[in-house]
Amino acid sequence: MTLLRDEDLAVAFDHASRSYDALVAANPGYHAHLRRSVRRLGLPGRGEGLRLLDLGCGTGASTAALRSVLPAADITAVDASSGMLARAAAKPWADGVTLVHAPAEGLAEAGVKGPFDAVFAAYLFRNVADPDAVLATVHDLLPPGGRLGVHEYSLSGRRADRAVWTLVCRGIVQPAATALGDGPLYRHLWRSVVDFDTADRFAARIGAAGFERVRALPLPGWQTGITHTFVAARGETGR
Repeated sequence: MTLLRDEDLAVAFDHASRSYDALVAANPGYHAHLRRSVRRLGLPGRGEGLRLLDLGCGTGASTAALRSVLPAADITAVDASSGMLARAAAKPWADGVTLVHAPAEGLAEAGVKGPFDAVFAAYLFRNVADPDAVLATVHDLLPPGGRLGVHEYSLSGRRADRAVWTLVCRGIVQPAATALGDGPLYRHLWRSVVDFDTADRFAARIGAAGFERVRALPLPGWQTGITHTFVAARGETGR
């Protein structure tokens, strides 16, 4: 199958937005893993005085993770899908959360400007056509030493992990999504992970974009070797 990109992918997410939260709720550890990835950013205290960018916020699960771990931070949450963003907007947020409709490649045009103390991106980079360009944008939104956290399906490179991913997608996720009318999006999900960088390769890509202290950290449970947290800091001297 062909991967979905740009407007086609946004439209697919728009359609899937009505059932998205129910599907991810069936994924063991989904929300706990997001909170773990936020904690791995190593940001101080409750986030007082911090300005955070949640890039690719979807229906707000990553925003909720940021809010849970860093409740005093100001959060700008951005997504390219109007349907997903509408679901996020319908949720009760405390002051300090701003939602913006924009693709990751069009932040400046949408008025999203740095500096941010940290950028968090969950399940985003394998969905963009040019991850290097988005990393460059993120780099320029951070001050020297600013933190990047990426929570992403990025396989370890072991054949067993690819087999587990394929089994879960074809045996559980895709049948459920097809019944809901969202088969193309979740076939894209399987393919996008298989075609994306391995964890080591994506960590190297982050380093090449001007980030330092890059680490790829596995997540527990069945997603070990499938989902990783990538943490890094913008270099002091830029790219």
